[in-house]
Amino acid sequence: MGKYCFGIDIGGTTVKLGLFEGTDRLLEKWEIPTRTEDQGSHILPDIAASIEEKISEKQLKKEDLIGIGLDTPGPVEKNGFIHRAVNLNWEEFNLEETLTALTGLKVKAGNDATVAALGELYAGGMEGYQDVVLVTLGTGIGGGIVTGGQLLYGSKGGGAEIGHMHINDDETECCGCGNKGCFEQYGSATGLVRLAKKKLSESKADSALRKTEVTAKAVFDAVKEQDPLAMEIAEEYGRYLGKGLAMIAAVVDPQAFIIGGGVSKAGDILLSYIKKYYGQYAFHINRDVDFRLARLGNDAGIYGAARLLSGEN
Repeated sequence: MGKYCFGIDIGGTTVKLGLFEGTDRLLEKWEIPTRTEDQGSHILPDIAASIEEKISEKQLKKEDLIGIGLDTPGPVEKNGFIHRAVNLNWEEFNLEETLTALTGLKVKAGNDATVAALGELYAGGMEGYQDVVLVTLGTGIGGGIVTGGQLLYGSKGGGAEIGHMHINDDETECCGCGNKGCFEQYGSATGLVRLAKKKLSESKADSALRKTEVTAKAVFDAVKEQDPLAMEIAEEYGRYLGKGLAMIAAVVDPQAFIIGGGVSKAGDILLSYIKKYYGQYAFHINRDVDFRLARLGNDAGIYGAARLLSGEN
């Protein structure tokens, strides 16, 4: 049986790679550029070449290797078939079969946010939990759901696309997915900035936000300074997040929500706004839930990818 594996996290600009002992002890990590030109045709060959280089450097034998765990943006079925990844210029194909053909190694693939949830569950201090939802608040909203210790894929790999739940019938602007009123139009970092700019245009109240570039960080920095307008913005933002997470909880009944992504750097003050409104909207049986900040940061993907090879997911 193999002793080592690779965990691979494919992002829009870089690919993060990790060499693990077993499926949980990170020995070394590195990055290569994500070459998305030519319909993303260079990405997997570049990964294969980097892995082969590391195998040679470490003088490993193929029989020493458990395989390759891999995550990527876009819906990925349990059999490794991906249904487009717009940021990578990929159309539909089987990731696992393609990378196995390039490396001769077993490959297990999943969606990036879903796999990051697995990483946080097993390497991010969530021991004892079996039912968690990872919510990443960045440019959009990513989601990863682990239920009964197992990843939720769905029939086409779209089982945790929580950013595209519909929560507002009155929205007139389109989400990036083409629909209107999606959760990520309000709960993402982009959504927070949008809410802030709207509030600033509608109000004449003085605010520190009028003297700086409006970003998610700037909003919560102003909240920490007790800026009244920023606090109004955070209240509205927290209401959208609380409502969205309550909707998710009514379906999957998690033990905990793990909050990651750039907005999570606001820390406990962000959680306080989420908890306030979550408690208002959640079904009574779902109210007793933990809220945690993600701990692994950019390493969650490689940890979760390696864990895919444990045979338990």
